[in-house]
Amino acid sequence: MSKRLREGLSSQYFEAANRLSSKNARHRIIAYVESYDDVFFWRTVLDKFETDELYFQIMLPTRSRRLERGKKAVLMEFLGGKVGRDMIACVDADYDYLIQGITPTSRSVLSNPYVFHTYSYAIENLQCFAPSLHAVCVAVTLNDHRIFDFEEFLRQYSQAIYPLFVWNIWYYRTSNYGRFTITDFLRVIETGNFRLHQADEILQRLRHKVGQKIKWLQRENPNARQSYQQVKDDLSRLGVTADNTYLYIQGHHLFDKVVVPMLENVCGRLVREREAEIDRQSVHTTQRCNELSCYSNSLEDVAAMLRKNAGGMASDQFRQIQRDVEAFVKAISAAADS
Repeated sequence: MSKRLREGLSSQYFEAANRLSSKNARHRIIAYVESYDDVFFWRTVLDKFETDELYFQIMLPTRSRRLERGKKAVLMEFLGGKVGRDMIACVDADYDYLIQGITPTSRSVLSNPYVFHTYSYAIENLQCFAPSLHAVCVAVTLNDHRIFDFEEFLRQYSQAIYPLFVWNIWYYRTSNYGRFTITDFLRVIETGNFRLHQADEILQRLRHKVGQKIKWLQRENPNARQSYQQVKDDLSRLGVTADNTYLYIQGHHLFDKVVVPMLENVCGRLVREREAEIDRQSVHTTQRCNELSCYSNSLEDVAAMLRKNAGGMASDQFRQIQRDVEAFVKAISAAADS
């Protein structure tokens, strides 16, 4: 893409393109997303709002010689008067939603009606929506035996990290965020290798580490009791509770360090269970080998299946995204009718 054309891309550019189309043509709205992985997620969001009159085309931001990925690339490319009714940006909320306008990026994400965000930290958090994880296991293993309570584990995990998470947001709402960064926070809540029979021990170790860090933070900030409570109350207003904190921590950490290892361990057990069942029920060696081969060829990769998980559509955060898009579409329709 030439520099001149790239610099000219804006909502006004696509509005002019729409005007050049046939009067009977559907109105096209460009939706820029951060990365390849985001395309499918935002398609599940926007599908509902396409009509005979309008549709969304999801695209990735580009430079003249290289592709750019990430929310900053999207915002730097298209904010400053470029987004509008014909071109929107769809991004991960990160901490920008929770710090409530402390930084310029946060203010842009929250105040620009043409920038839509995930409310959870990232799309990975919604892919890891706890009530949907058993279905992911079934898709991977073709075994519907419930051997682990994902919802209860992530509820207890969230409760364990919640007070420390509030401290992390407390710091990010001040100029001293460098004293307790997201990296510092993630280092404390690291759970290590997951073993199904050690789930309670993992949570107990986590509670201990969090407790130790909280004691240190309280000593470092002896006068923060009131402001800490204010942050806690505000997070509650924004939807963060002790039971769902996992939806608001860094998405890649949740996906790669918590949920994928957990699913792999559980799915491994389910696969072995199914293979043992085939072994018991086979009447001869040939049948056993054929059944095992057929079953093995039907198995799916845990991480790949989790990335395609649309179970997060049942979450409050997903419904809030849809409410925002619905308001946007209604505004467009009203403007077109006036």
